[in-house]
Amino acid sequence: MLGNDTFKNDQEILAYFTRPERSLNHRAIAEIRTGAKYRRITPASNEALEKYLNNWPHVDPETGLHIFDNELLLKSREAMLSAVQVYNDPKSYFRSEIFIVNAVIAWTYLLHAYFSRIGVDYRYKRIDNRGVETVLKTRHGAEKYWMLEDCLLAAECPLEEGVKNNLRFLIQIRHEIEHQMTDRIDGYLSAKLQSCAINFNDAIITHFGSKVSLKECLSVAIQFSGIDLNQAKSFSLADNLPKNIEALIANFEGDLTQEQYDDPKYSFRVIYVPKLVNRKGVADSVIQFVSAESNEAAEINNVVLKQVPKTRYPSTKIVEIMVEEGFENFSITKHTQLWQARDAKDVNKGYGSQGDYKGTWVWYSSWLDVVREHCASNAAEYR
Repeated sequence: MLGNDTFKNDQEILAYFTRPERSLNHRAIAEIRTGAKYRRITPASNEALEKYLNNWPHVDPETGLHIFDNELLLKSREAMLSAVQVYNDPKSYFRSEIFIVNAVIAWTYLLHAYFSRIGVDYRYKRIDNRGVETVLKTRHGAEKYWMLEDCLLAAECPLEEGVKNNLRFLIQIRHEIEHQMTDRIDGYLSAKLQSCAINFNDAIITHFGSKVSLKECLSVAIQFSGIDLNQAKSFSLADNLPKNIEALIANFEGDLTQEQYDDPKYSFRVIYVPKLVNRKGVADSVIQFVSAESNEAAEINNVVLKQVPKTRYPSTKIVEIMVEEGFENFSITKHTQLWQARDAKDVNKGYGSQGDYKGTWVWYSSWLDVVREHCASNAAEYR
């Protein structure tokens, strides 16, 4: 409503109604005043105008986005920032779980904002026998919008396949760990979570501009010690990874091609190498990015990290240990039946390996734990 006495001149109108996402000029104001344009639109009431002015400017100072008009985009950024902040919190016990939940919300809002901008109706609908289309609603009357899974399936979804695979993986993890204790899965999921964050920042810049980038909001997390051997070990697949999570990962990644698995948009993997700068005046960054085609990258690719080897057990040793622990009736035959039933020689399960111990199969401690648990659960048979 521009025709009242609230504003002294058109310049004041421009000041209150112009922002980066909505640009006005004196000509547009004149067209509204004279009725040359927007004549059929009902003018706002004095009460509505007063409410608008009392809450002005409704603009996020960091991005210039309007808090109401760009609500989805602002919520999306905030959800991802929250995900990363919690993950980097040294006091957080459930960082992966919280990151995944917030990241799914962030991506859902981001894709909703994108669909809204290009005119895609992302509400759930139902068509009855008469062909009448109805928008589905919640129990209390709110319209239902697409979940992230359905956003990824939409033909208009702009994301690359590697980004989609990363999100599908995290969605499955979220479904699997919902309302459950997860026994610290942070180390194994970190590469996927890193990709998720980088992919999000790339996507929000690509589709909404660099002004909404998150890269200036976050920096490299600082820790109180260097990465030692034990930490490096914790970054790999842990022996105590929950079996349901282990099975989910094996099933999901088993369906990926090698190219899809290696895609950094699916899983962002890095090599940590201690870097010393010997020349004065050269900045010693915590993280340095090296071109994949450089000589330095070739040298890094040839680095072999020598760790303390895993303890290896021949089958006879596994049986011997069980007998010593009181399960006298556990035999080689019983052991063979057990590993065959569990398909334990599938190398993807990490229970053992072939050929590195006198050319025969050897078992790792993770399999010894499985056998020990099996014997304990069937003590009446083996004692």
